[in-house]
Amino acid sequence: MAWIEHDHDTADALADALADALFATTRAAIATQGHALLALAGGRTPWPAYRRFADMPLDWHKVALLPTDERCVPHDHAACNVRELREVFAPADGVRIESLTVDDGDPNRSQAHARALLARSAAPFDAIVLGMGLDAHTASLFPGAAQLAAALDPSDERGAYRIDPVPLPPEAPFPRITLSLPRLLQARTLHLALSGEPKRAILRRAQAGGRDARLPISEVLHAPGVSVDVLWSP
Repeated sequence: MAWIEHDHDTADALADALADALFATTRAAIATQGHALLALAGGRTPWPAYRRFADMPLDWHKVALLPTDERCVPHDHAACNVRELREVFAPADGVRIESLTVDDGDPNRSQAHARALLARSAAPFDAIVLGMGLDAHTASLFPGAAQLAAALDPSDERGAYRIDPVPLPPEAPFPRITLSLPRLLQARTLHLALSGEPKRAILRRAQAGGRDARLPISEVLHAPGVSVDVLWSP
């Protein structure tokens, strides 16, 4: 089985467990290699965990964070993930937060920027946190997007892609920059944080089959040699 499931009774319990896991991984990475690199999903479920994590005692000067994906909007826009990461990690003195997009959010220049950033940070991520939408997208690997096949290609070496969801989500109608599937799978620890019965039902569909681009999360769950830590709460 390519995943280990942890059901939590409450959102607070999930947040505590995820924060503790990120802390342990980050502390171990600093101890063994002198630094840590993490990629963190946006969305409602993991933010309480990030708040707890940001308050934990680490040498934050040795930690770099970036989003798993980003909307192509200016960095001061309400929909910008990196803006939210900077706010929630304000207590983590010295942490370096990288962006996948340029300041004004231009999609094509952002794609080039993200690829250059990843070329400079070629080591595997020490931890990645993913979420999942009700259409089974993860990061910004949206089913039906024209760029999805390239972003899922196991031979990809570019690391990041512009994605134009079809249709654009009405709550966030923007192009995206996403880490590619191979770059996401280059992680020493991989967490999938979910909440609610509807998402658990989608998870079960993805687990029941094999890799299926119509359910992008399945490409993570069934990737050879990859173990996913699945955290769920009601």
